[in-house]
Amino acid sequence: MAEALGTGMASVAASSAPLPRRARALLDALRSAVPFDAAWLALSDSVSGTYVPLASVGLGQHVLHFLRGPAFAGDLATTGADRDRPPMSRSDLPYPAERLATWSDCLLPAGIQESLTIALFTPSGRRVGLVALFSKSSCAPARTPRRRLMALAHLLTLGIDTTPCLLATARLVRGATAGRVLRTDGGTEPLPGLRDDPLLAPGSAVVAAARGLGGELPYSSFLWPLGDRYAADGHVRVTVVTAPTDVPAHLAGVALVSPAPHLRDLTPRELEVLGLLVDGCSNHEIARTLVVAPRTVAAHVEHVLVKLDATTRTLAAVRAERAGLYVPSLPQPSGQHAVGGHRAP
Repeated sequence: MAEALGTGMASVAASSAPLPRRARALLDALRSAVPFDAAWLALSDSVSGTYVPLASVGLGQHVLHFLRGPAFAGDLATTGADRDRPPMSRSDLPYPAERLATWSDCLLPAGIQESLTIALFTPSGRRVGLVALFSKSSCAPARTPRRRLMALAHLLTLGIDTTPCLLATARLVRGATAGRVLRTDGGTEPLPGLRDDPLLAPGSAVVAAARGLGGELPYSSFLWPLGDRYAADGHVRVTVVTAPTDVPAHLAGVALVSPAPHLRDLTPRELEVLGLLVDGCSNHEIARTLVVAPRTVAAHVEHVLVKLDATTRTLAAVRAERAGLYVPSLPQPSGQHAVGGHRAP
């Protein structure tokens, strides 16, 4: 039976079903090996320290609301249940469970007397999520269900881990050397499998520009200068790919760094002007943004049109976007103020 259960759970974990449906199927399969009256399966949110629910069985709204909050996450940390270790139960606590808000304010009033909780980790030690199994019986969980839950935890981890899906999305960008996950709450988190880059640090101007390219487009990119705003060290390409539907709603997409494309001999200043053309700015608006004379802008625009073999500003903007030559409006040096437009998705 154990072999058949493992095979069945492995099939569910590897399926292409939507993540919530896959999570619920994992709980249903687990129930035949580790009986429970109620259960909760969730992803770990590395930024907030709380958990994002994926599937539950037999739990009321009050309990579900509590489990996704900071008090539950804090109690897990206090008891060590959020570490990579065998399943923990209420009976394992060295003190009365009532000392913990999770039990006194949530589980006991809901009629839950016992539990088995295990944090879900990848073989490399990355925490993915957590499963909590609840019982209305006050009997401590026996050794057999503990061992079974421990043995099957890796399949639960495999089934809910969103990293492979995000990495598959990242691989759409050829030559990507670094990446980071963008969150809908404005934060970012690492993308396992790709290194970090200081350009993608939380709160950076690059991340702000990446968010500005969000919207309905599944894919967009821009150039970013290295060294200083005059690209003393050249440019890199930053690509934003919208997260696939099979990931939790708090993950917006991924931002990736890759080598810059061929720049068509455009200078850093011409690329800035071209970016403002893409934004729909007039020559006077570009002049105010870059703090230069309008005649200087006119000369740059003429050079841009020649280098892109474009007869109009609109055609130049279209070709720039197709070639990945868009440079978003950059912060101006101290004492100067950018007034350039914002690129519409």
